[in-house]
Amino acid sequence: MRVTHVITRLIIGGAQENTVDSVLGLRQQAGLSARLICGPTAGPEGSLESSFAKIPEVLTLVPPLVRAIHPWKDYRALIQLTRLLRAQAPDVVHTHSGKAGILGRLAARRARVPIVVHTIHGPSFGTFQSGPVNQILRAAERYAAPRTTHFVTVAEAMTSQYLAAGIGRPEQFTCIRSGFALESFLKAKNDPCFRKRLGLAQTDFVVGKIARLIKLKGHSDLLAAAPLLVQRCPRIKFLLVGDGPWQKRLKKHVRALRLEDSFVFAGLVAPSEIPRYLGVMDVLVHLSRREGLARALPQALAAGRPVLSYDCDGAKEICIPDKTGFLIRAGDIGQFTERLLQLANAPELREKLGRRGQTLVQEWFSVERMVEQLGLLYKKLARETPRALSL
Repeated sequence: MRVTHVITRLIIGGAQENTVDSVLGLRQQAGLSARLICGPTAGPEGSLESSFAKIPEVLTLVPPLVRAIHPWKDYRALIQLTRLLRAQAPDVVHTHSGKAGILGRLAARRARVPIVVHTIHGPSFGTFQSGPVNQILRAAERYAAPRTTHFVTVAEAMTSQYLAAGIGRPEQFTCIRSGFALESFLKAKNDPCFRKRLGLAQTDFVVGKIARLIKLKGHSDLLAAAPLLVQRCPRIKFLLVGDGPWQKRLKKHVRALRLEDSFVFAGLVAPSEIPRYLGVMDVLVHLSRREGLARALPQALAAGRPVLSYDCDGAKEICIPDKTGFLIRAGDIGQFTERLLQLANAPELREKLGRRGQTLVQEWFSVERMVEQLGLLYKKLARETPRALSL
């Protein structure tokens, strides 16, 4: 069975890491071959294109496939995708992200690909978008839905949201958790030398946040809470991992608050280095206003670190109150502050929450489980879909 995945860009991010792991993992399964098509990757958010350095034939770039809405480039991308899929003649096209999800599915149908799967990593429409953009994206998703054989969601919350928006039918959805290689996270240690290199003392209470530095990731809420947190817990330090267009804005805000000594901007970090950073964190916070299920949450739990998250999209499926961490009502800075101070003063509670989180993540989030479930889904769809490959 030949499978072609399509994604808009390969920046360092959860959806992109999921896609790369899926393609590489599927290539190891008997009877399956997998390829990837994506648009150009540029900017401060890094690139995962090097993942295919040893097998360059697996990755094909389509220059006009860009993230922003651009009618002329979008039309050219649709034409190029259709030609590529006709040439590759896959049995399954599996799309990811908003732009590639729409154009990839349309191109797959134009190329007469029998099975078209789309993964919903996070909502592509909602109140976080401007009114006109939200309407366009919602309409595009509804238009693409009848051209989709099956939807994969990374959280049950995504299934509920899309069905509520009139997109797809219940039997078209399967939740497959976004798995990752667990071993290095399970072995994460609080390395004193690494702490020192980052400017962190052994006695510091380190609050970590792993996210691109963009508007919807909630860094502004963290900064809003920071002055009171530092006042009530002077040993608190904030370790921000990630880069993005908001870097200068956030650093300027920190200087305005005179909290430079309390913040560490680690910048862009390779995925392989994330366990090392989690090892020196005491808790991970996630304050995003839009997220399917943030990869940082199960990664932190795999490292034995409790999580504190806004109740956004699929967060409650992994951040389980009093079991693996605490859920906060989005935008409730007061509740966030109190819960974080509670964790700062209760190392035994942090250890208990992290230990329970490790058990949950090992059961649900291994990359092997994710790849196996994808392979089984493809084979099931092939048996059920007319003109699909007979297995």
